[in-house]
Amino acid sequence: MELRQVRHFIAVAEEENFTRAAQRCHIVQSALSTSIKSLEEELDAVLFIRTTRQVKLTMAGRLFLHSAKLAVHHLDKGIEEVKAVSTLQRGTLSIGTVQSLPPFINLPATLSTFLKGHPDFEVKLSQGSSASLNDKIVNQQIDLALMPLEEVAPQLANRIVACDSMVVTFAPDHPLSTRENVTLAEISDYPFIDFEQGQGTRKLIDRGFNAQNLSRRIAFEVSDLDTLVRLVKEGLGIALIPQAVVDLHGEALRSVEVSDVDLCWELVIAWLNHGRNNDDIPDRPTAEFLSLLMEDL
Repeated sequence: MELRQVRHFIAVAEEENFTRAAQRCHIVQSALSTSIKSLEEELDAVLFIRTTRQVKLTMAGRLFLHSAKLAVHHLDKGIEEVKAVSTLQRGTLSIGTVQSLPPFINLPATLSTFLKGHPDFEVKLSQGSSASLNDKIVNQQIDLALMPLEEVAPQLANRIVACDSMVVTFAPDHPLSTRENVTLAEISDYPFIDFEQGQGTRKLIDRGFNAQNLSRRIAFEVSDLDTLVRLVKEGLGIALIPQAVVDLHGEALRSVEVSDVDLCWELVIAWLNHGRNNDDIPDRPTAEFLSLLMEDL
């Protein structure tokens, strides 16, 4: 059974005339008759009582008309919704992000630009750990998420949106303030202020120390960047954070480069890989948001 046959049936039932129904469907009457006959054969039921003057529905025809109209209504509604999303007229875009984004990624501004261009769209934003965001994308609870590259699940596609060098930061009166650069071994005995496991840049920093068989003295573990920075400013420890974050705080923070390891915080936007090319984004709203985000960087 084809959709066009169902539409032909509804037209004949409503017009009660094959000639008018054929005109309504923009086909010749013989083609309409053939379509209805094929439908009746497939259903193994007579749908119309045909006379020389009029066409009336049989009992089977009346029953089928009700279901046919419901089916076409829902299908037309679905087609309309797909077109609305594809043309960015209406829909919902769900975005996830880790809790600490670098300052040069102005997510609120990108969201504002997107909504101004597509005012009938609904945008939902949620924060969480990379593990949580990965699960939500895989389970299609969100469409895309911003997270560190090394924490992206293998079944997700991704695109790098930012890369910032990690530097050692500390209060202005810290002993390291006279240094131009340091090694990981030289700073491993200082009290560290780190993100909790699974948060922020923690995995990247752990990997750097582990690669040199080093451990460090972690004094504080926090879940957000603001708290980490405040603790550093109070002189309670040092931290490895992106250079852009240090620059944002001016004279309140000092920093030096790490000379024996290249630590770069690579942030990506990730989405569900549908088995296509990694750069291929199947959903237009997702592609549009990514384009705006890249423009704002």
